[in-house]
Amino acid sequence: MEANTATMEERLQYLFQRYLTNTCSEKELDEFLSMVNRAEHDQMVREMIKDVYHNLQQNPSSITHVNELGKLVLTEPGWTLAPQSTPLPRKSNRHTWVSIAAAIIIFTSIFWLFKSKINDQKSTTISSVTKKSSNRSEFKYLLLDDSTQVWLNAASSLEFPDHFSQTRREVVLSGEAYFDVKHADKIPFIIRTGGVSTSVLGTAFNIKAYPGQEAVIVSVSRGKVKVEREDGWKTTLTEGQQVKLGSVKANVVEKAIPASEVAAWQKGNIVFDDEVLSDIIADLERIYNVEISLTDNSIKDLRISTAFKREIGIDQALQVLCRLTDLELNESEGIYFIH
Repeated sequence: MEANTATMEERLQYLFQRYLTNTCSEKELDEFLSMVNRAEHDQMVREMIKDVYHNLQQNPSSITHVNELGKLVLTEPGWTLAPQSTPLPRKSNRHTWVSIAAAIIIFTSIFWLFKSKINDQKSTTISSVTKKSSNRSEFKYLLLDDSTQVWLNAASSLEFPDHFSQTRREVVLSGEAYFDVKHADKIPFIIRTGGVSTSVLGTAFNIKAYPGQEAVIVSVSRGKVKVEREDGWKTTLTEGQQVKLGSVKANVVEKAIPASEVAAWQKGNIVFDDEVLSDIIADLERIYNVEISLTDNSIKDLRISTAFKREIGIDQALQVLCRLTDLELNESEGIYFIH
């Protein structure tokens, strides 16, 4: 029994020290706070806290310490939980025990007052970030921590925390994805795509934001979406609306679109609406996992509107483009050349 008590006391001192220096893992933090809760009803744990208090008093942390009045003092800016007091002269053992008992009560009170802050800290500093990617010619389905569903188009990636905080849900997208966001009052869901952010509470929409493409395209199939650019421009979209955001303020196109065209790629449809040839070629390379070369730079800015089924294959898809633009197509050693 004595050996177990000594082991428990060593464990408590270890956890107390790691808590004061903000180095607890999530599991250690839960264990330590559980011990603190027990102190209110468990005489043995109170005795242990008394001993740990004396040990830590002899080797105070440069960041956080417990003073002689039993107050927990954090010396980092903005974190002092109790005002500094002038130390009192050391008194008899009985008076010392009264101070220690007060320390236990104060410390337990601090725990409850700052429990929400600790939980936020656990979710923001301990939660790790995951990155999921799809390859060329691959689609991927993701289910996030809040039950939001995401479908990644070819050659796309999404970065997201394993656990969202209680105040915001934020992810980073490169490429194209369709989101069906789980509704959560007062907890916005934010998608970062370079200099553009899209925020919602709960809705379904598609974002196309491949690196190097002419514009970021946001299309809404249900609900309401707020789109903002870092230069201050912003708009709100509702069901059946789309916005194309170029790199400068003047290059913004808002319009109504058929619901069937929102994330048409999920249904095997490839739709291009007034898009430049270079962006279309990049899309086809991702979708079919091929290499396509435009041999004349003067044709890369040709604007095209067309649609076809993905199942027709790359050869027929390129033939459609060439007929629309009066260009020629050749293939050599697995590479397609348009000129």
